Amino acid sequence: MDKTLYKQTNSYSKTTNKLLILLLSFSLLSCNSKDEVTLLFVGDILLERNVQEEYTTRKTFPWENLKQKFESADYVIGNLEGAVGNEEQQINKTHESPVFAIDSADIAMLHKAGFNSLIIENNHSLDLGIEGKTKTEKILVTNNLGAINFENSPQFIEIKNIILSVVAINLVPSRDSSKNELPSIEIRQKLRLAKKLSNLVVVYVHWGTELLTWPNSQQRQAAKWLIENGADLIIGCHPHVIQEPEIIEGKPVYFSLGNHLFDQKYPITKEGLIAEIKIKNGKVYCSGIKTKVQKNSFYPQLAENLNFNTEPFKYNKKLLTADEYTFKPVSIALSTKTIIQAYKSDKLAWSSHPMHLISITSTQFETDKTVLFTLEKYYSTLDKETNLRPYVYSFDKSGLFALWRGSALAWPMMDALLSPKDNKTLCVLHRGDSFIQLNYSNKSYRTAAYTWNGFGFSGLTDSISDYYCKDVFD
Repeated sequence: MDKTLYKQTNSYSKTTNKLLILLLSFSLLSCNSKDEVTLLFVGDILLERNVQEEYTTRKTFPWENLKQKFESADYVIGNLEGAVGNEEQQINKTHESPVFAIDSADIAMLHKAGFNSLIIENNHSLDLGIEGKTKTEKILVTNNLGAINFENSPQFIEIKNIILSVVAINLVPSRDSSKNELPSIEIRQKLRLAKKLSNLVVVYVHWGTELLTWPNSQQRQAAKWLIENGADLIIGCHPHVIQEPEIIEGKPVYFSLGNHLFDQKYPITKEGLIAEIKIKNGKVYCSGIKTKVQKNSFYPQLAENLNFNTEPFKYNKKLLTADEYTFKPVSIALSTKTIIQAYKSDKLAWSSHPMHLISITSTQFETDKTVLFTLEKYYSTLDKETNLRPYVYSFDKSGLFALWRGSALAWPMMDALLSPKDNKTLCVLHRGDSFIQLNYSNKSYRTAAYTWNGFGFSGLTDSISDYYCKDVFD
């Protein structure tokens, strides 16, 4: 039986081929003990070149030696290099990097192997352009696999009442020269949302220098920044060789898992590392399983268990709560939106509409009334762009009710947080331009403070803004 149970929504899909939108609630069956969760993370996967030739000509299965191990886990994630399509669809044909064009029929092998989700955020995800990346996502979902990229991060996965969030980022230039940058307001927001709504925040990051067996200085700086901003566990890919895991700021960093299924010729590229994460008794335990390729083959097989002598760490046990409700997130396949489910006494009370959620928190703007404050991303005719909009919701047993529906504040927004000094004052990071004279390239910014007046937000004076909002966005 498939470990991942998908629930179908109504006709919410807006894709051209009208694929059904599927709720990725990921309630999983498992043969593990009731109170233990086992997660497996693997490195780079290639379904092209010599790897494809091997399973095509020999009629063999690449994961035959790992299938039992994968089936014993609750969740398995890997990094898929390339995009579904034909090589003729490649962009920037003068680029020196190889093109990894995946046959759509080969994606089914990943599900057969026991994978639950694939990361499609790396320097080869755009080999065939945006269209290729989008097609890859759709084919993965059609094969009952989660597709995790930067745009739909964080993806929320519930396993035995543990909510895992996965954020995928790429710090290596793609074929079109695009990549994520650190520090980043957008990535900080993704980590903040993941931290608020999940028990364990995992960052899958494409970084580092190819064939270098130790992490470079940029990897170390990035790891420290990611952990400071909410990452609990970092899984690294791209160097194509194993880089030894370390503990940074008390959190495990697997700098590089090396190759999982690849065809590179160097001896050090023929070894890989499976990060094995166990969650039990309120703690997270990290270890590893080394793999090596079979003789005259590119297929991985189990080699040896590795113990990194790392101390287990506690995970976040408290999800977002307000009054008598606990709020859980549900990711939606082929969408960047999230549904919030409210539970009361462990029973589902209601589900929200799909929300393009950037952040969410509970507070009391008024003494006796708890509300949810959210940042959501929508298009507005005011500034003619898709940007952040603040929302305030009241709620009861029937669901959410918008008290403030995304209207703009004084200037275009970059971020917003409640002041830690009183949890009522809204601190907003604004762009330096204005709605009267929009300038999207303006790199300056300003900070302002607002207070809830019962039906909207009123601006406060600069001195109060300085007091309540100083250092909030540092």
